[in-house]
Amino acid sequence: MGQRRGEWLELMPGKLSSPEGGDRFNAALAWLEGVLGLPPKLQRTLEAEQGIKLAGDRLRLRLFPPRISQYEPMQPKHPLKILFEDDFCLVVHKPAGVKVHPDGQSHQPTLANMVAAIYSERGEQIAPQHIHRLDEFTSGPVLYAKNVYSQLKLDAAMGRKEIGRVYVAFVQGLVSPSLRMIDAPIGKDRHHKSRRRVSPSGQRAVTHVELIEAYTDASLVRLTLETGRTHQIRVHMSHAGHPLIGDALYGGSTKHLSYQALHGESLSFAHPLTGENLSVSDPWPLGWSTLQKQLQS
Repeated sequence: MGQRRGEWLELMPGKLSSPEGGDRFNAALAWLEGVLGLPPKLQRTLEAEQGIKLAGDRLRLRLFPPRISQYEPMQPKHPLKILFEDDFCLVVHKPAGVKVHPDGQSHQPTLANMVAAIYSERGEQIAPQHIHRLDEFTSGPVLYAKNVYSQLKLDAAMGRKEIGRVYVAFVQGLVSPSLRMIDAPIGKDRHHKSRRRVSPSGQRAVTHVELIEAYTDASLVRLTLETGRTHQIRVHMSHAGHPLIGDALYGGSTKHLSYQALHGESLSFAHPLTGENLSVSDPWPLGWSTLQKQLQS
């Protein structure tokens, strides 16, 4: 749909019909809003900074100005796995035990520091912003926007619940195949600041459940989020009588694992520029196959 040329995205909108009483530039602005879906806030900024240029049949937008990350570049012990990347989006694998961004309480590298290190090492002035989060001990794909245009588009898609997230988890007990959906509101637990709980006064929360494999006293399930509340899967599965293996906070046993056995299996979203539906898979973390064999035996 467009081609990057340095700091600019070059587009070929074709013949532009000028609005009544307007000129070709106004026609270009109407095309950007109606066809490209350029967020009005960004359009105003680009206009003010002379970031929209029309030359012949080419329309250029300054979508890739240099940006410096607010996070200190910090290399991880093991190279960060990039699952998808282009000029607009980045999807990386977040290992269990890594926070998405600093919270002022730990000096360990966070995913934000590791992502900043990718571009520092490349010598690229790019400051990606995360679109969603994962708990510290949940592994899986995390989506980043590499420029303001992508961030606004993906944030809006997230708000409309158009970014799909599918997880797999090992849980305690034999999950009934009839358990297909958990629709139970989630609120804060007044007795524990870190916990959430099912509460009639909480926010609506819906998790779809699919039984993949049953063991003697545990199950492997696939979970799809319809909403994205804090600790939603952990709270819902515990509420259903099947806390995640390793999830001591919600009643899970730590016999096999010291943290929740929860992994983001895939992430799906519409590309912010082209609208193409993308699905990014993230293989099981190291150790999960061993855990599965232990449960099978």
